[in-house]
Amino acid sequence: MKSVLVAATLVWGGPAAAENPVVPGWYADPEIRVFGDRYWIYPTYSDHTETPDVSEHFSEKQQELRKQQALRPSYYIQTFFNAFSSPDLVNWTKHSHVLDVENVEWAAYAVWAPSAIEKDGKYYLFFGANDIQSDDQLGGIGVAVSDSPAGPFKDAIGKPLIGKFHNGAQPIDQFVFRDKDGQHYLYYGGWKHCNVVRLGDDLTSIVPFEDGTMFKEITPPGYVEGSFMVERNGIYYLMWSEGGWTGPDYRVAYAMGPSPTGPFEPKGVILEQDFSIARGAGHHSMVNVPGTDEWYIAYHRRPLDTDRGEHRQIAIDRMYFNEDGTIRPVVMTNEGVDPRPLAAAGSN
Repeated sequence: MKSVLVAATLVWGGPAAAENPVVPGWYADPEIRVFGDRYWIYPTYSDHTETPDVSEHFSEKQQELRKQQALRPSYYIQTFFNAFSSPDLVNWTKHSHVLDVENVEWAAYAVWAPSAIEKDGKYYLFFGANDIQSDDQLGGIGVAVSDSPAGPFKDAIGKPLIGKFHNGAQPIDQFVFRDKDGQHYLYYGGWKHCNVVRLGDDLTSIVPFEDGTMFKEITPPGYVEGSFMVERNGIYYLMWSEGGWTGPDYRVAYAMGPSPTGPFEPKGVILEQDFSIARGAGHHSMVNVPGTDEWYIAYHRRPLDTDRGEHRQIAIDRMYFNEDGTIRPVVMTNEGVDPRPLAAAGSN
């Protein structure tokens, strides 16, 4: 697997400190994780730069699927994931095509919003593909597995894990969450509906809740897409993106609850555009430095000098909690964050 160092000091000639965006190129929907002694970011490939990055092979089945009408031309180039790893949030190494449709026979385009987790020495990557518009189309949320966070990830079950609409939720924008008791949940949903499901111990199946239901709708007011979950001090934070992803009103809101399934009390918006920094800030994730109460938010945003929806970049800034557990509004910066090295601390 090809890896390329993309530290700011080497690529842009800047100081040995973070800058936003943290990596070059058009990327979106970043998920940030800690695996061992490195931070990892898994984003959507949003658009080409001067040098196009493309998948090299499509099967006959995939070529047939690619004849379906996509809502935007960019969806046809979104057929893989690159990942980035760092020891300190400043110096990033690019890992090319950690997942490619070459290893997922049913996925052909619109490969979006990766979500990774480690279990028993294996790494599982959940992803959306094909941007299905109805239950008649092939696509939805898949799961791939690898022995390394750098891939290559390969399809784990040979079909979508969630390939239909449930409770009105388009099967995209998935996030995998491990609760304190070891139970894994998958939060997902577009088209203004949010569902949560319980994953089986193998992470490649869905199991019912105690009441027998399989898909619980937990849609909060204003929800559009980009669901995310984190737990801190016994409080569960359901987070999501509001507004239109191509517009300046894209933003992040959150709610608080007593369990992974709620009930959740909406608390407001914590990330939105700043006309002195960037527009369209949203589809975020958060990471906690293990053993501390330090938190960072990774998100995408659109530079002020472009209106193209796909021109999104990854940024990282600090996130702070108030004493009552609520979250302070995030201050977007161009400077980014100070280096924050990790000790070997396991995975999250």
